[in-house]
Amino acid sequence: MNHLSILPVLLPSLAGIVMLLPPLSTRLKMQRWVAWGVLIALVAIGGILVLQAQRETLTYALGGWQPPFGIVFVVDRLAALLIALTAVLAFCAGLYSAEKEDRKGSFYYPLFLFQVMGINGAFLTGDLFNLFVFFEILLIASYALIVHGGGRERTKAGFHYVTLNLIGSALFLVGLGTLYGTIGSLNMADMSYRVGQLLPEDQTLAKTGALLLLLVFSLKSALLPLHFWLPKTYGAASAAVVALFAVMTKVGFYSICRVFAGIFGNEAGALANLATPWIWPLAIATIAIGSVGVYAAASLRLITANIVIVSVGTLLLAVVIDGGQSLFVGFYYMLHSTIVTGALFLIADLIGKQRGVAMDEMVRARPVNQATLLSGVFFAFAIAAIGLPPLSGFVGKALLLQSTSRFAEQVWVWPALLISSLMVLVAFSRAGSTFFWHVSPKDASGGQNVRLNQMVAISILLSATVLMTVFADSILAYGQGAARDIRQRPTIIQPQTQSDRSQIHETHES
Repeated sequence: MNHLSILPVLLPSLAGIVMLLPPLSTRLKMQRWVAWGVLIALVAIGGILVLQAQRETLTYALGGWQPPFGIVFVVDRLAALLIALTAVLAFCAGLYSAEKEDRKGSFYYPLFLFQVMGINGAFLTGDLFNLFVFFEILLIASYALIVHGGGRERTKAGFHYVTLNLIGSALFLVGLGTLYGTIGSLNMADMSYRVGQLLPEDQTLAKTGALLLLLVFSLKSALLPLHFWLPKTYGAASAAVVALFAVMTKVGFYSICRVFAGIFGNEAGALANLATPWIWPLAIATIAIGSVGVYAAASLRLITANIVIVSVGTLLLAVVIDGGQSLFVGFYYMLHSTIVTGALFLIADLIGKQRGVAMDEMVRARPVNQATLLSGVFFAFAIAAIGLPPLSGFVGKALLLQSTSRFAEQVWVWPALLISSLMVLVAFSRAGSTFFWHVSPKDASGGQNVRLNQMVAISILLSATVLMTVFADSILAYGQGAARDIRQRPTIIQPQTQSDRSQIHETHES
């Protein structure tokens, strides 16, 4: 077995536990350096996994117990890509945290690493029940990170967030129990074989369990009408935390891809593509409501939070356009949207700290100290978020529009994406003119200048968007392989022959 496959979960969990114990528990500076070291190691591990997954899918059976009975981690192209993405985003957020944010409460870095552990585990697991377990780990850490530092708004947003996710967790368990009772397994690859062989009397119950999971994943990814928690939550948490949260909605998107493009995909018999009729209207409606939210937002942070909602709808369109053939474009856009929105949350915080009490709200206030620097990075990421050339947002949206070969799809997809881009353009134009032009001449500039660690974090994310544009062909080719992995996953990770697999299934059923 390749033990590298488990390190994205093992390293942050062990480091987080060590930080809770003396002497690190009382030494913030040491915690900071340990966290940075772990995150740099995760970036390196993510890069290595991306290269290895391009050659073959890696599996790690815990305790040597083979699927479908044991817990298995699977590193295919998509999982490796998301591990690398999470590591880069987490490192930038952790680097940004060193400027006072980690001092506003206790155990910031242990919670941060437990959050990373939960996200990585969700991307790696090959079992639906363990997906639930890692969901709970990342959610428990996120509950604490949202309210870290205290405050009325954070507590209120945290309460709503916790309540909704507890309901989602209960529904998740009900859905898992329903699927296990009908299919007889929760191993994703094993389920892919079994679901097409269900008896007619079991298909309705299995469909019910699957749709319950779609409901849960829609909540996690902030799909309409389960998106209302996101702007308030993302608007209340600290900048570094909400930058890491930019990848949280991608966990829901990833889960939808795994379950409904893999298990209930084209080979699922009577239950094939059962989520497609639901995803189409909800994705379009999510883009629409997110665009309205972007246009109506009163601060840069809320603009960015609503852009996250727009990106969720855009990503889910990639799951259903042309029967899912454009899924690889969705993976490219997923990288783009995560990096750009994560950076915009950090930029909103930097602008807010130099505008005084107005913060990042779009009202007339004192000028920022470093107008040239901040307007430059704001302008670059605004171009990327809108989808204008030459950055990665333009590449992703253009390819998604191009993938709509049928007129019925074009009628819905083209207006949704183009109008949403126009709304984002108007919102960023208004924000930029407010922050950098319509300033109060009577007020002197002030506030905190950008620190080196903060600028390094944003520069890394900006470089990532540029590299995504330069190497778009290579990333898209990798994404095509990742889309194939999802559809061919069962034939890759099952080690037995067809006869051996049938024997195992009979033994398991008996």
